[in-house]
Amino acid sequence: MLIQRDIKTSSREEIIDITSEVQKVIRESNIESGICLIYVPHTTCAITINENADPDVKRDILYWLNKHVPQNDNFRHAEGNSDAHIKTLMSGQSVELIIDASKPVLGTWQGIYFCEFDGPRKRRFLIKIISG
Repeated sequence: MLIQRDIKTSSREEIIDITSEVQKVIRESNIESGICLIYVPHTTCAITINENADPDVKRDILYWLNKHVPQNDNFRHAEGNSDAHIKTLMSGQSVELIIDASKPVLGTWQGIYFCEFDGPRKRRFLIKIISG
């Protein structure tokens, strides 16, 4: 089963918690056990898993990425978004989760995040549920 979800970002860079949306898709799949693959088909966005208890973590991640990969750093790419491509490369375009008891297996403080590095835009991410 492959599910597409649209997401509208509101700023050039932001990290959006999509945990509840992924949990809903898994629940509605009626799969008791398996794998959930989440993939973003864009070259300037990422999917990651990280802490979701303290909102400052999202801010700190963007701060660190911008410190090490600033937007205007003499890049040659004509579109002017080379930093977004590099941040995506560093963050990753997919994550895999174990499904057990119809729920994603996540650590106590973990959440699933859609990372926008070249917005605002209308984006999408894909969720593939594999029964196991």
